[in-house]
Amino acid sequence: MLKLIKTKKEYELAVKTIAAQVQRGYKKGTRQAEELEMLAVLVEVYQRENFPVSLPDPVAAIQFRMEQANIEEAELTRILGGRSRKSEILLGKRKLSLSMIRALHEELNIPAESLIADY
Repeated sequence: MLKLIKTKKEYELAVKTIAAQVQRGYKKGTRQAEELEMLAVLVEVYQRENFPVSLPDPVAAIQFRMEQANIEEAELTRILGGRSRKSEILLGKRKLSLSMIRALHEELNIPAESLIADY
């Protein structure tokens, strides 16, 4: 019977169970598959509550998105309003303005939460 994961020991057991089931294979749509999916959800809830992942600082978020989407420096220069402004931001010498945050969020799909974080 599935239940909330409350301890590290229960979490580790659930992760091992998921790994073993995936290794053995299972048919989609079966009761076994549904239980495995529910167990994965319970593991995710436990991880979110016990192993929070902090947001990257704005510069790291911008650099990651540029690399991920193969965005050229010229595109970032256009969005931020100039080469010197872009350089100052990437070097951490200048903070992002609200209009820059909006532009980066809208045009590059960078989460606003990452762009407003302290750095």
